Amino acid sequence: MYNRVNKIQKKHKIISQINVTPFVDVMLVLLIVFMITAPLLTVGVSVDLPKTKASQLNSKGDPIVVSIKQNGELFIQEREIDSVQLLPRLRAISSGNKNLRIYVRGDKNVPYGIVLETISKIKSSGFKKVALVAKLQEG
Repeated sequence: MYNRVNKIQKKHKIISQINVTPFVDVMLVLLIVFMITAPLLTVGVSVDLPKTKASQLNSKGDPIVVSIKQNGELFIQEREIDSVQLLPRLRAISSGNKNLRIYVRGDKNVPYGIVLETISKIKSSGFKKVALVAKLQEG
């Protein structure tokens, strides 16, 4: 009887290894999902940008995006703010870094003076890298 139990135990030996293949599969799927969705999550405020033939800027790091909607609402990233709060918020976000890139996105129907006034406020507060954002013209 002992031999029979011993043979059964040898046949059904417990494997104490972790199978990592399912974990790798899940991680690869997550990587692909994040690679596809990350560029879509940049700025959520919908602004009808003017079109231009100028070339794109290639720079590293994430800029701060200030958006001006058609009705004059002002946003930093996706958060709406008052125009009075613009400079204190930018100073708080930048932590004193005056070389931080700031992109201003103005709806094409916003008066040009409002966009220039916003850029002027940002530059006069000491920020050096302020730029306008526009869509590339097709064709």
